[in-house]
Amino acid sequence: MKHRIISVLTLAVMLGTMGTAMSYADERDFQVVAPEDPGEYALDADTAALGQIRQEAWEAYREAALEDATVQEETNSFVMKYKDVQMRYSVEVIGDKPEAGYPLYIAMHGGGEGDTPDFNDGQWEDMKYYYRDDLECGVYVAVRGVRDTWDTHFNPESYPLYDRLIRYMILTEDVDPNRVYLEGFSAGGDGVYAIGARMADCFAALNMSSGHPNGIEVVNLYRTPIQLQAGEYDDAYDRNTVTAEYGRKLDEYQQVYGGFEHRTLIHYDCGHNYNDYERVPIPVMSDATAWLEEGDRSHEDVDSFPPDYMDQFTRDPLPKDILWDLSTRADSREVDSWYYLRAPYTTNKGIIQASWAEGANAIVIQTTGVEGEFSILLNEKMVDFTEPVTILVNEEETVLDLTPDWKTLMETTTKRGDPNYQFEAEIVIQ
Repeated sequence: MKHRIISVLTLAVMLGTMGTAMSYADERDFQVVAPEDPGEYALDADTAALGQIRQEAWEAYREAALEDATVQEETNSFVMKYKDVQMRYSVEVIGDKPEAGYPLYIAMHGGGEGDTPDFNDGQWEDMKYYYRDDLECGVYVAVRGVRDTWDTHFNPESYPLYDRLIRYMILTEDVDPNRVYLEGFSAGGDGVYAIGARMADCFAALNMSSGHPNGIEVVNLYRTPIQLQAGEYDDAYDRNTVTAEYGRKLDEYQQVYGGFEHRTLIHYDCGHNYNDYERVPIPVMSDATAWLEEGDRSHEDVDSFPPDYMDQFTRDPLPKDILWDLSTRADSREVDSWYYLRAPYTTNKGIIQASWAEGANAIVIQTTGVEGEFSILLNEKMVDFTEPVTILVNEEETVLDLTPDWKTLMETTTKRGDPNYQFEAEIVIQ
């Protein structure tokens, strides 16, 4: 293992070829820990061989998972259980399956806090067709909030159930993992903000209609497009103005850092409800920020149907550069990774930027305010394991000879249940 300080010029050149350099810097020195020799679990480092091994590992996992009694029970009953809550859901398959698999649309109902389950049950029944009727192709899943609380869709127990739901749909309904979409109305819109920001690497795109962010930070949406919608007169909890404010925040992030693909629709002359459930042009403010700041009500007709916006986007599971706000996580999840980064839930402060480029055989890490350890996950799509791999952490370079590891491959395969998040090596940064 080599260890030295890389020159500022070399770092600048590498960052220039590996994605947008973010204005983050940490004074803390991190140590790159070389992985232990995997011994008998070592894999052939040849890229083509690893691709085949990874496919075989996925097929082995899938076969075992489909035979699992819990998987069978929860997919047959459409009820998932976690601790003392359950999540009910409906599944409808629409149209012919595309070659890569069906897109998945997870739809969250309105409602929220109530003394009895009746109101939320009714809202759930409505959501079973709300965004479905104009859908031409996909697996449409309407979920029922786990409790009758204001945060019905994002109780702490909700997050591991969404992980499980996506995993089940990949396994049983031939869903394309890179075309998973999340949409919600009212209380469901609240859920889109919360779940989207904490689980953004699971989704290709999001749609939030008539919800409230409740102060959530959205740095984690750097690589996840979102459509924000609210009615002009929906002033309960300031949903109208807060929606425009979050659109403006995303505008600002995008101007500085790139990424942060989004669209903000303030529906003209509407309150809490508007027609976002059909593929028809309806009037929205031409400029949501101008409406917010200047009262400009100039408007134009647009198609606001959530699938039409979201379908433009396919998830890149290994983006060339990512941001991870460690303070915006759901520590109830068993999943502790983010794209190709990983951190224990005790590491819950600061932001990590990671970048890589094809052919560079290098990963660049910049951090700010990060306390605690984290790790980098690698597979043969990112690096050539037959060559040394360079790790740059806050301008400090470490060169490692890495051996792909069967145990790491199976552990990441099982933990994520997503064939795009299988990795053969893990490098710990302390």
